Amino acid sequence: MSVKIFIFNTKEKVLFEKAKAIRFAVFVEEQKVSKEEEFDGLDGISIQYLIFDNENAVCTGRRRITSEGHKLERFAVCKQYRGKQFGAKLLEAMLNDILPSRKKIYLNSQVSAEKFYAKFGFEKKGKIFKEAGIDHFKMVYKT
Repeated sequence: MSVKIFIFNTKEKVLFEKAKAIRFAVFVEEQKVSKEEEFDGLDGISIQYLIFDNENAVCTGRRRITSEGHKLERFAVCKQYRGKQFGAKLLEAMLNDILPSRKKIYLNSQVSAEKFYAKFGFEKKGKIFKEAGIDHFKMVYKT
């Protein structure tokens, strides 16, 4: 296994197309999120992440700065690569990039992923809410 993490913006067309393909497969095809909701027009102001296992793009996510701090979004792992720690590698890379800023870090976690994020120091805030028809919790990184 040769893992590489790329950090880029949407001007890196080849990398961005690979990230979009993963998101389309996971969110639009598997989870039945509408294409319009998934591709919300915020990619251009986000920092994109893409993990490769050898030559295969396997995991992606993005982060952006909002009025609240750094928001982590669009975490997606290709089905055949789940359970192999790619999501953990992605989250660790994002946290390592953000933590020196000392700004708030938060995300909206699908309920099914809440325990995953909790292992990395995120805490639930508030009640369950729907986003793209899926139950979520807001989670904030404990500093």
